[in-house]
Amino acid sequence: MGVDRFLENPLLTPRDVSPHRRDFEVLGVFNAGVALYQGETLLLLRVAERPAQQDQRLIRVPIWDVAHEALRVETLHNEYGEYDVSDPRSVVTKATGRFAYLSSLSYLRIARSHDGVHFTVDSEPFMFPATAYETFGIEDPRIAEMEDAYYITYTSVSPFGVCASLATTRDFQSVQRLGVIFPPENKDVVLFPEKIDGRYFALHRPVPGDIGGPEIWIADSPDLIHWGNHTHLLGVRPERWDSRRMGAGAVPLRTEAGWLEVYHAADEQGRYALGAVLMDLTDPRRVLARSSNPLLAPELPYEVEGFYGNVVFTCGTVLVGDTLRIYYGVADSAMAGAELSLSEVLSSLGTVQVR
Repeated sequence: MGVDRFLENPLLTPRDVSPHRRDFEVLGVFNAGVALYQGETLLLLRVAERPAQQDQRLIRVPIWDVAHEALRVETLHNEYGEYDVSDPRSVVTKATGRFAYLSSLSYLRIARSHDGVHFTVDSEPFMFPATAYETFGIEDPRIAEMEDAYYITYTSVSPFGVCASLATTRDFQSVQRLGVIFPPENKDVVLFPEKIDGRYFALHRPVPGDIGGPEIWIADSPDLIHWGNHTHLLGVRPERWDSRRMGAGAVPLRTEAGWLEVYHAADEQGRYALGAVLMDLTDPRRVLARSSNPLLAPELPYEVEGFYGNVVFTCGTVLVGDTLRIYYGVADSAMAGAELSLSEVLSSLGTVQVR
């Protein structure tokens, strides 16, 4: 199956986005939700920023201060190596081995394009942390167009944990938060773009503790707020490309063969790739087929090297005729794009063993 990466890749990098504060620096521009709006392709970018680090003995971390409705910078003294920063995404207290802070704060900013390839980035954030459940940032949005509105699911991170929240917009100027819809620990929530038998459906990814693992579940709702009938949908496969963890990626696409979901998964080496799963149109809890091999895997330098390397991760696709255009984050650093033939993707699933 042919994969045509855009010659312009990476489409957006931290150099293309100015920090929202002069004393901050942009670490990553990635994992964007995608929408078509008034003739433009919109990328709802996850922008990760941190305070400029000027002294190695000090660690400056950003936190949204709910009480004062302002962004606060916490300074941690690390003269004697009290904190472990070997994972660039987080700060861990060595004495306890427990997570202390995220090293950066993520928020959402819009990039716009008339051709789906060349983007300009808005100067101001579209969504910035605002609630007690967002004090460490908001991440990885997905956008489902339904009933004359755009519904945005996103990850909220705070000392309470990692949860999934919902917001809605009609014009990509104003936005209304609808609150937390899946409590910790849960993320990778994507909505189906239409009701099925009078119900809304969503894919989500809880992370069990002692038993179980990070795998894809499905739930339904009468109103997008209250969710139930939770059912395990898709699990990891030992010694395969999706052997360690997985989650939903883009909003499912309706095709004649079924609902097509492009999902992400990691293997035992932590390499993130993209695959596909096909679900029944009238009963999406019924899996019809699943990728035996990845649709897209990290191979090129901009996918292998970066803030967190060996990662391709999508939050949105666009279908133009038979062309499936995938927008994907690379190495937790930048945005890229690729095109595949939808018919080839579906054909590759035709004889696949589901489990």
